[in-house]
Amino acid sequence: MGLRINDTIPDITVPTDQGDINLHEWVDGSYAILFSHPKDFTPVCTTEFGAVAQLADEWEKRCVKVLGISVDGVEDHKKWKGDIESFAGAKAGFPIVADEDLTMAKAFDMLPADAYLPDGRTPADSATVRSVFIVGPDKKLRLTMTYPMSVGRNFAEVLRALDAVMKTDGAPLATPANWTPGQDVIVALSVSDDDAKAKYGDVDIKLPYLRTIKDPA
Repeated sequence: MGLRINDTIPDITVPTDQGDINLHEWVDGSYAILFSHPKDFTPVCTTEFGAVAQLADEWEKRCVKVLGISVDGVEDHKKWKGDIESFAGAKAGFPIVADEDLTMAKAFDMLPADAYLPDGRTPADSATVRSVFIVGPDKKLRLTMTYPMSVGRNFAEVLRALDAVMKTDGAPLATPANWTPGQDVIVALSVSDDDAKAKYGDVDIKLPYLRTIKDPA
């Protein structure tokens, strides 16, 4: 069974280039971004890791933890980080899971339970290890995105989605299409018109089921 929105992520301990990490202990109390890759020293993935490194100040500003995942070993990860940092012009300070035995890829349903890495493998053998997971402080999955190997991920969109998740988490709010921070948000249908006005002030009733308010700070 696949990992679905609001499921608790697997409680596993994984090796990284910065030592072993227990996912539940690592996430505990923070939002987290997990992003996975099918192989080290590949062109698209190098640009993506570089993009994450360049966003270090944005992750820190939001108190968000970042964890890379790749199905190669610790020593390869350490060498690859040199390429990533050279390309990006930024330090890749986040850990990278060394998922050589595919424990994490299988636990997060990126590969089937009987998957294995053959000798002389290519990235195509683990092509579906190309997902982004946004995890809440309660260790529950909030959002997931999966990309093919030929399409580089847009980490500006990951950041935007993270902001939307953080804005609406635990609040009777939603974000409309293409929302960015500071734009109007939607009041949930669980809140009556009167209660919405009492709580938020001006409510723009565009349709009986579509009501917006100024983005509450």
